[in-house]
Amino acid sequence: MLRKKLATAAAAAVLGMTAFAGISTASAADNGKLMTIIVNNPSNPYWQTEGNVAAKQAKKLGYKANVVAHNGDTNTERNQIDTAITNHSAAIILDPANADGSIGSVKKAVQADIPVIIVNAEINQQGLAKAQLVSNNAQGAALGAQQWIKAMGTTDAKYAELKGPPSDNNAATRANGYKTVLSQYPGLKQVASQVASWDRTEGHNKMQGMLQANPGIQGVISGNDDMALGAISALKEAGKLDQITVGGFDGSPAAIDAIKKGDLAYTVLQPVAVFAKKAVQEADHYIKNGNTGVKNEKQLFDCILITKDNVDQYVAPFTLSSMTDKS
Repeated sequence: MLRKKLATAAAAAVLGMTAFAGISTASAADNGKLMTIIVNNPSNPYWQTEGNVAAKQAKKLGYKANVVAHNGDTNTERNQIDTAITNHSAAIILDPANADGSIGSVKKAVQADIPVIIVNAEINQQGLAKAQLVSNNAQGAALGAQQWIKAMGTTDAKYAELKGPPSDNNAATRANGYKTVLSQYPGLKQVASQVASWDRTEGHNKMQGMLQANPGIQGVISGNDDMALGAISALKEAGKLDQITVGGFDGSPAAIDAIKKGDLAYTVLQPVAVFAKKAVQEADHYIKNGNTGVKNEKQLFDCILITKDNVDQYVAPFTLSSMTDKS
């Protein structure tokens, strides 16, 4: 069912990409000045922001921007890479569909002498992409776990975890980061754990099942905001949200609203608006100079904790006022 849903969404994305409002796309290169930007799922505001910011920066630097989405499907991604090669893209900005499964597509682009800059999610091979710009997920997970404990107000409780897909390294890094912190407290017992694939509907459904099997759950820690928001919806339906603490990860606009309402304890903001822009700048530097201007291929960007204490500093999607001068 999920696979069918993803395939349908992928087809819609290839046909229109209407989620990226205000971005004019290009079907062919203009004197080598096309930059192809491939993201995951634009129905998620995180990836929508990633595409919007990258496209805006590309156009600012004089490129046409073609933004497409693979929705986690490697076959769709492969076709999009092929199209980027056919259209003689000057560079490809790629949020990979799969840590292992995307390697072949990146190799194909590199063989065609098109530089690839990876954003958000890594591939499991160094030396192919000219750069890999990602959130510091381990640091962000530690921030989130520490705040989750603080919001719980106890280290003697039963809790559940919602995880991203195993094909995404970020999911494992966050889960491991949570475990590193929470395992220091023997009184915290994880009684349920489910993969909800970054999806709000899945988060809702998996939360329903976990709650039925474990009615004594006192907290939920989530690998992203959409899963957390789905869990919140399920907890509201069960009349238990006031008894259960929920924490998120991403810094999405919907999560910010949930914090303001008191539904979500916190979120960990990923600076996608910063590194999406930086990825395009590094691609442009490579096109003009043969290097990105940055020493290391892998570049980590620290996450920022958002709670009710600093939520009013949120000034744009995935952006705090303190970040504006740095982005």
